[in-house]
Amino acid sequence: MEPEKNQLVSELEMLRREVETLNQHRFVQLHNSTAQLVMFRFLSGLAFGLGSVVGATILVSFVVVFLSNIDFIPIIGDWAAQIADEITTE
Repeated sequence: MEPEKNQLVSELEMLRREVETLNQHRFVQLHNSTAQLVMFRFLSGLAFGLGSVVGATILVSFVVVFLSNIDFIPIIGDWAAQIADEITTE
């Protein structure tokens, strides 16, 4: 019974040291309050959303310009040219 107790005490002490190390970590110290954590998550969500919209806009613009230059498929080329004209006029 005594060796099991000593092992349990030593594991508990190691766990206590690990928790103390984690509490000293910069991320935990910066986001120790709920308000700071909510604000950080809100701002990171805004940045992600803005980046997604800008990236998708650039990608769609390139695809439309590429498709508008296709002459051997008249339906797609004309359709893409109309979309490109709409984008550039606004």
